[in-house]
Amino acid sequence: MNKRRLKILLVFSVVVIAAYYLFFAVHTYLGKQALEATGLQSTELSEALRQAEQSDRYILADMSAIWCPTCRKLDQKIFSNEKVKQVLLTNYIFTRLEYESEEGKAFMKRHGIKAFPTLLILDKDEKKLLQLPLTFDPELFINYLIDFIEMKSLR
Repeated sequence: MNKRRLKILLVFSVVVIAAYYLFFAVHTYLGKQALEATGLQSTELSEALRQAEQSDRYILADMSAIWCPTCRKLDQKIFSNEKVKQVLLTNYIFTRLEYESEEGKAFMKRHGIKAFPTLLILDKDEKKLLQLPLTFDPELFINYLIDFIEMKSLR
C-alpha cells in the first residue's frame, strides 16, 4: 500500500471514530436534558423493593440508556406528562435503571431484556409481573398503569 492510500485510510478512520464519539456525546447530552425535564425522581432498585414490601405497591422499572433516542422520546412524551406522573407516583414506585451501570446490566440479564426502553412492573421480590407495551400516547400509558392495578385488586 502506498503512503498516500495509507494517509487517506488513517484520516478516514480518525473522522469515523470522531463522528462516532460525537454522535454518542450529543445523544447523551440530549438524553440527560430530557430526563431532567421529566422531574421524576428515580428510586434505587434496592430501595424500591424495600418500599414495595412496606407499602404494598408495585414497582415500575424503566430499563433505559441515556443515549437512546427512543428512551428520550419516552421521557418527553410520557414521563414529562403531569397526568402520567400523578398516576405513576400515586400507584407505583418508580425506578430507572441505566444500561451503562453495573446494576442495569445485571437487571437486564436477570430479566432477559434485549432492547431499550423496556418497562416492567415488578413485585416486592423483583418478580416480573408485566412488561408494558411501548407507547408514546400518555392516555394509553395511563390506562395500562390503571388497568394493571385494577386487575390485581380483583384477585
